[in-house]
This record gives sequence, structure tokens and C-alpha cells, in this order.
Amino acid sequence: MFISLFFGALLAAMLTAIAIIRSAHLHAHLSMDGDLSGPQKFHTTPTPRVGGVPIMAGLMLAAGGAWYEGLSEFAALLLAGLPVFLAGLAEDLTKRVRPLYRLLFAFVSAAVAMWLLDAILPALGILGVDAALLALPGLALLITVFAVGGVCHATNIIDGYNGLMGGVAMTMAAALAYVSFTVGDVALLAISVSLLGAILGFFVWNFPRGMIFAGDAGAYLVGFLLAEVSVLLVVRHPGVVSPWFPMLLMIYPVFETVFSIYRRKKRQAAAGLPDSMHFHQIVYKRLVRWMVGKRETEHLLRRNSLTAPYMWGVALFSVMPATLFWQYEAVLQLCCVLFVLMYVWLYRRMVQFRAPRWLVLRRVGDEGRVELVTSPQ
Repeated sequence: MFISLFFGALLAAMLTAIAIIRSAHLHAHLSMDGDLSGPQKFHTTPTPRVGGVPIMAGLMLAAGGAWYEGLSEFAALLLAGLPVFLAGLAEDLTKRVRPLYRLLFAFVSAAVAMWLLDAILPALGILGVDAALLALPGLALLITVFAVGGVCHATNIIDGYNGLMGGVAMTMAAALAYVSFTVGDVALLAISVSLLGAILGFFVWNFPRGMIFAGDAGAYLVGFLLAEVSVLLVVRHPGVVSPWFPMLLMIYPVFETVFSIYRRKKRQAAAGLPDSMHFHQIVYKRLVRWMVGKRETEHLLRRNSLTAPYMWGVALFSVMPATLFWQYEAVLQLCCVLFVLMYVWLYRRMVQFRAPRWLVLRRVGDEGRVELVTSPQ
């Protein structure tokens, strides 16, 4: 069953994506991202930004198959995700939906998931806080809503380069699938492998050439499902799956969001405005030195696609230990601290033009010879 769900979601997403790409001339006035000048714009030609549609198509097909097998939780979770998905899609089509409104719809989706699936965090693995959650059920509701909404927003923040969000999300979905399998949770395993297949079906058109973007609908939907599967793992397996497992699993996008808020507050900049100082953007500027200064589409596209593998590596520093130590709370907490220290250290080094030499990627040589070397800035 799980193989069928994976390939069903994969093929549905892949075929829907290519249909959107091939018919772009018919819906370009709605679906295209034609803004090439913003601080977070790194593509060179107008591109469809409705990649959330193929991801949703793959998930809907898989949810139908899971329903047939008696796993109704998948369909309920997709139903709960509709508000945030539609809010993101409205932004992708109109470019006029403010981030605050999208975040509010993420809260609505989290609330619906609590109603349909009882997806409420029972504990956080923090001394004193867990007792408060037990004594004050309303506090648990609020924390769950803000946690899920925060992951939705964080996933959207890291959606900056070809393959970045998709690659990171697939590693997280695979980790969730592994833990679901280990604890014997068939429903969550079905959702996780289907999500992995749906993202992969979109990913093959997004990386490396960027023929379609996930858009807000895709990023928010993926973030919502990752967050909810994580919450449900903790809820359905108390004392087995540590609450710090999802924290470490998703600490890259979550800490990226927290750090961005800190940066902007320190510079007295508006938190909701886009900027060009996210971790992945600093990697693009400081580490990926492929034909810097060239404006040809080929070189810009190559430099764009070379950024994502760096961030996949960063994400693996949290995903791998989370997958290995998902039961061991103290180890997970220590890994969270180490990841934050690594992130801040590397970010500071890059901003100060002191990035480790072995991380810098250049293209050198004459017109007839291409050579990759690592060298200082």
C-alpha cells in the first residue's frame, strides 16, 4: 500500500506540474511570478509560482487511496489544511495577500486539525511548562496553534532557491516516515510517504532549472503537513516520541525565522518586509561564487541551483540526529543547542567575509575549460 501511495502521489504531482508548465501561456496573467527585481528574487524569467497545486493533486490522490484502505485521518488532515493552502494560493494568483493574513489562516488550519484529529501538544519536554499545559488546556491549544502556524511560515521563508524548500522538506518527510514506521503508526506513515512522493513530483521540475515554483500555497501546505504529522506523532505516542524530536527535525527553518525576527528588530526593520539577509541568501552571496558578475541566464541559473545543496547539508545536521535519537530527549536538546551555535557561528563568519575556505565554490579557467576549486573570498 505504501509504495502505491508514494508512486501515486509522485506521478499525480509530476503530471500536474508539467501540465501547468506547458499551458503557462494560458494562465500567465495569474500564475506567473514576473517580479525579477525584489530582494528575494533570483530567477531570470517569469515562472509559474503555483507549485502548490501539483503537490495538493498528488496528496489528494494518495488520500483517496488511503481512504479506500480505511485510513480516514489523511483526508481529515488535508481538509484541515485547506484554509492555509487556499490563502497561499490566493497570494500566488493575486500577489496581494499580506503575510499576516496567511499566518492567520495557518492558525485556522491548526485549529481545524485540533478539532478533527485532536492534534494538541500534550507536553513540550520542558520542566514546569508540561505541568502548566496539563493544568491549563487552553494554553496547550494556543501553543499548538502558534507552533503549527510558525512552522508554516518558516517553511515559506526558506523557499528561496531552486530545490531548497523541496529538498529540505523531503528529508523531513522521510524522517517522519521512519519514526512512524518504527512506532507502528500506519496512518502517519501513509501521510509521510505520500507527502514525500508529492514533493518529489514537484521537485523534479523545480530543481535544477526552476521551471515551476512552490509558491506560498506549496510552502504553507508542506509546512502544515510536516508540523501536523510531528504533533500527531507526539500526541499518539506519549512517552515514546519526544516533543524535542520535531523541534530538532525542523530547527533549521524555525530558527531561521526566529533569527530573522531578531535581526530585523535589531536593525529596527519591519518584521513583515522581505530582506536579503536570510541564511540561504548569504550562502548565495558569500559561498556560491560561480561566475560572479555574469548576467547571462545560464550562469545565473547555475549559481541559483548550486545554493540549495549547501542548505540541504545544513538541514541534515538536524534531520540526521533527530532521526537517530528521536526517543532520547536529553540528546535531542543538546543537538538543538549545537545546531543553533553552528548556525550563528557560520552566519557570522559569512557576513564578516571570513567564511571557511573549503566551503567557497568558484568557477575558474578559460572559455574551453571549467574547473571547480575551493578558495578564499
